[in-house]
Amino acid sequence: MLRSKTSFVKIAQSPVTVRMALIVTAMIVVLVAVGAGSSMQDPAAKEQLQAKIADVKASLATNQQSLRQYTWQETTEISLKGEVKSKTQNACSYGPDGKVQKKLVSAPPEKKEAPRGLKGKIVENKVDDMKEYMESTGNLIKLYVPPDPAKMQAAMAAGKGALTQPSAGKAVLTFSDYALPGDKFSLTFDTTGKKIVSVNVNTYLDKPGDAVTLAVGFTSLPEGPNYLSTSLLDATAKKIQVKTTNNGYKLAAK
Repeated sequence: MLRSKTSFVKIAQSPVTVRMALIVTAMIVVLVAVGAGSSMQDPAAKEQLQAKIADVKASLATNQQSLRQYTWQETTEISLKGEVKSKTQNACSYGPDGKVQKKLVSAPPEKKEAPRGLKGKIVENKVDDMKEYMESTGNLIKLYVPPDPAKMQAAMAAGKGALTQPSAGKAVLTFSDYALPGDKFSLTFDTTGKKIVSVNVNTYLDKPGDAVTLAVGFTSLPEGPNYLSTSLLDATAKKIQVKTTNNGYKLAAK
């Protein structure tokens, strides 16, 4: 038994055996790396993704031009720990410069006067922190909505784009490092109607630990234009949700 054990140890430590094991391991690593990157290096896959980015760009341009003829209502709800803390409504329309103009229709009721002293100061600081945080989330949303074909193009050029077609008439364009390092941007596109269906984003504020998700849905008007109908921003670290709804689209009076 001792001889067998000694013999086994010698075989296990044989330079030839070790060398072969290292070669096999290296081959496996190379094969995995090649397999993982093959979709990005495939010229046909790149060409298909490029075509879909062009379709998205054309759709965005067409819809933005058409929607300039409309007015609509935007409702925004801000929730903290599941409780709605604020609800505002704005009448929206496009201005001569092509930018959305908003007119406040209704705002949250004025809050009671904050308590004085140290407690009042703490409440005031919390309100200021909330306002600052909401401004930051607003700026964050602008990085992803409306979708930016130039950012898609840049991510694709860096080998960080992918195209899948989960069902007939649907294409999903997915990009990493789209606007921030480590983020993920996914857009579902109706290839038949040439319209955006939805956008989903995994990103963060300031640092990756401050995770934020964004889910955006699009709807088509009977006349044809496609518009952003709902968006839900979920800042899990702060337990804050921002829900925005756009509805009541009407042709503006001429």
